[in-house]
Amino acid sequence: MTGPRPGRQDAEDTRGDGVDNGTGRGVGIVTGDGEGVGTEAGRGSVTEAGSGVEKLLAGVRAGLAAEVPALLGPLDDADRKAALAQLKVLRAEVSAGKWGTPAYLANRIRSALYVAGAGCLTGAAAAASWLGARDLMTWRTDGTLALAALGERDPAWAADLAGRLAKRQVVAENSYPLLHGLVVRSGHAVPPTDGYVLGWIWHITDDRLVERLREDPQTPVLVAHALAMAETPERFTRTVRPGSPKHWPTALLTLVAEGVLDRGHLLDLCVSRLLRGGPVRNLRFPLEMVRLLEPAAAELRERIPDWIGIAADAPSLVAGYAQHVLGELAAAGALPVGALAEMTAGVLFRTEKKLVRAQLTLVGKVLAREPGAAGELLPAVTEAFGNEDTSVQERALKLVGRHLPSVGPEVRRELAEAAGLLSPTHRPAAVALFGTDLEEEAGAPYEEILPPVPERLLVAPPATTVEALVEELVTKGLVEDPVAFERALDGLVRLAHRDRAAVVEAVRQTFPRTEWHETHYFTHHTFGVEVVLAGLLGLLNRTRVGLGRANGRGPACCLHQVLSGVLDARLWEVADLIGTDALPFLLATPTWHSGAIDPLVLVERLRAYRDADVEPAPADFAQALLRVLRADPSVWRAAEEAAALGTTGGRRLAAWLREEAPVAASVRFLPRGEDRSSPRWWLIDRIVVDFADRPAVREEFPPPFHWLGGTLEATPRRCYHWENSRAHWSPVLPADRDVLAACLLPTLAGCVDGDTRGLTEPLTALAEAGVPVGRAVHLAVAFGLGCVDADDRLRAVDAVLVLASRGELDARRLGEELGWLVAEGSVKPNRLADAARTAAVTGAYGTVWAVLAAMLPGLLSARVPVRGLGEVLAVAADSVERCGARGEVAGLDTLASGRGSSQLVVQARRLRNALRQGADQIPTETASISL
Repeated sequence: MTGPRPGRQDAEDTRGDGVDNGTGRGVGIVTGDGEGVGTEAGRGSVTEAGSGVEKLLAGVRAGLAAEVPALLGPLDDADRKAALAQLKVLRAEVSAGKWGTPAYLANRIRSALYVAGAGCLTGAAAAASWLGARDLMTWRTDGTLALAALGERDPAWAADLAGRLAKRQVVAENSYPLLHGLVVRSGHAVPPTDGYVLGWIWHITDDRLVERLREDPQTPVLVAHALAMAETPERFTRTVRPGSPKHWPTALLTLVAEGVLDRGHLLDLCVSRLLRGGPVRNLRFPLEMVRLLEPAAAELRERIPDWIGIAADAPSLVAGYAQHVLGELAAAGALPVGALAEMTAGVLFRTEKKLVRAQLTLVGKVLAREPGAAGELLPAVTEAFGNEDTSVQERALKLVGRHLPSVGPEVRRELAEAAGLLSPTHRPAAVALFGTDLEEEAGAPYEEILPPVPERLLVAPPATTVEALVEELVTKGLVEDPVAFERALDGLVRLAHRDRAAVVEAVRQTFPRTEWHETHYFTHHTFGVEVVLAGLLGLLNRTRVGLGRANGRGPACCLHQVLSGVLDARLWEVADLIGTDALPFLLATPTWHSGAIDPLVLVERLRAYRDADVEPAPADFAQALLRVLRADPSVWRAAEEAAALGTTGGRRLAAWLREEAPVAASVRFLPRGEDRSSPRWWLIDRIVVDFADRPAVREEFPPPFHWLGGTLEATPRRCYHWENSRAHWSPVLPADRDVLAACLLPTLAGCVDGDTRGLTEPLTALAEAGVPVGRAVHLAVAFGLGCVDADDRLRAVDAVLVLASRGELDARRLGEELGWLVAEGSVKPNRLADAARTAAVTGAYGTVWAVLAAMLPGLLSARVPVRGLGEVLAVAADSVERCGARGEVAGLDTLASGRGSSQLVVQARRLRNALRQGADQIPTETASISL
């Protein structure tokens, strides 16, 4: 949350600009009409002779928000009504950008308008609309001034206004002083809302926190609402030492001791918040409160169902606390067997080994004390039979075997049926334990399960009406969906060409963005479609437009910049040409969901340009060429038809389609340094992408595309840009996915050996592109499998499975790339094991083994054992046991023959036995996989 921060000032406030700077040293003021308005020395107040309304308007035009309440004082109702009409006119002028110079004056006028309107409006609904308007609220807006401007109003009116404002989260959050003042004046309590509570928390969190909480009669209600919010307030989640007066848990505990807050109710609120779950950051506060409250045994027993739910579903930190609470109750004999069974089933379903093992230990202790509980507890224990860790499976199986004599025949059969979840390596032990009760599995041959090949989807045609276009442009997340963005951009261009006036009017009404008038707003970013809309309204500096078209994002310094620069160059070009005859529609709009263009469709578009006597816009045509599918079956026919057009664009398209590799790139890695502090130790600092020399690209494409022709110096590409347009990188090169993959490698490397997250979205496009696959694509997938973040690894797993389903996965190549990445320490074995296990359990055991079989030889023969390799061997063994693969792996026998009981040795023996004996499985038919 960002709340008001008292004492902040614009940098211009001390520059002698003629406006009161908050120091009381006002000087001459220039109004919007260019007339000087005098200020009284030492006070900065308006003294020019004239009516009260004129003085008020002069003060507002000068941006003197602090003077407005005093200027409102002498006005009667008629004067205020007359002033309001002119204030609305001034507000419209400010929104239209008339008062945008100097830049800081517009915001000061908005603040003054905000206060003046509050004093001139008489209806609560109208006042709420004015005070809640986004175009009037700035960080300078002072709620206390608006409260002073309101004057003494009827208490019911004040409560009504407060209630209306409280319902608007942004308004309530940033105008807490105003709302609180209205509450105090009215004597009525405001129904708590998220915005009001956030503003309340922000403003009272200081060294007098306890006193402020004690003084506010609404504290119990507001605290309850804060604990019920979906996102725990940011002030609650801040790390503050317990001894600090700003420490919320300590403050609430003090109020509990004083009787201001009810202990039982607060405990219920905190436990309920833990039960709802969510990210750990949202749960630390209620967990700390529960610990500070130190619930008695009776209070814990009352909430047993809640603790069971928390242990099953909460994040590990919170679940561990709930497990400890229930364990203490069980040790005291206060936890019913049925509740323990329910808890056990929930905890054993989790993946955290620490929690699972602790639960098995707890159940073992209870059964040792109460053997008669076996019939109810052992079925819950079988939940661990499906655990990914075979040692956990073994432990659960031994626990069941130890207490199996205590159960009846029906429970015994139930346990035997659940044994089918065990890994094949535990099959002999299960047979020995259950005997004839264990059903024999059918000897059906193994069949690899892969996802269906993704279908190519056509992009819907662009909007044909202004109303539909506006609806698309205001859609949330438009920038994150590149194909939807391209479709909306094309619709904007087409409709502006057809009826520019109608589109301009719709844009003015829908996007009242005063920022577009500022000289430097588009200096560093295009802000997506905003630069195009500003160009349509004629608000762009011509020099800046020319620079944007020529340079995109400026001189190329990294792959982030050049990829994003392609989109920026196109947007500047569209902003320059939109609504003119030079741009009737876009050539580069994708026809397929991958961002690619059908060759014959591009020919038809060029034909339409020829018939209209229009030359293609350079950046638009360059992007269209990069998107056209050269691997499409219709490519030769399209090349012939393009050449027959008789235009320059047609001839360029024909030559492009006939070229085998009009753009190309290769990847190499610099040697790794010995010093870990050296830049050459990090993977991201050793990746070098070499672009092939392509004179045609440099000569025929505009400058922002020249890097594809070999102008970008081949050096390691670490940078510190935060690129919010990475979703648009894949559609830049949908027909050359190996080149695209090479461009993405430095970004993906940051997710492997750094702490970057969430940058693997392009892997989906790489897998679904349907064009040739080379080393860079396999490297990109390998990087993805080793990412820090689990969601990033999951996207890489999806990419592997899609490539396999299309028959495009080179398992040997992927395995070899992973092998050296793991050997040098760039990819951590535990992360790779997690990704491989995720892929295997979908039914792709053969695919996973084919990759691991190519990866393992180099790692098994390493002089020093690779730390964490045991987890990878466990996944490999499980895959072999299930798919029935046979064979030998270099170095495996030596490791498996060694002494010791470490996971590395145990899993090596398991893998060796599985490869030699098939783990007691019937011979299977394996999927045909490239090795």
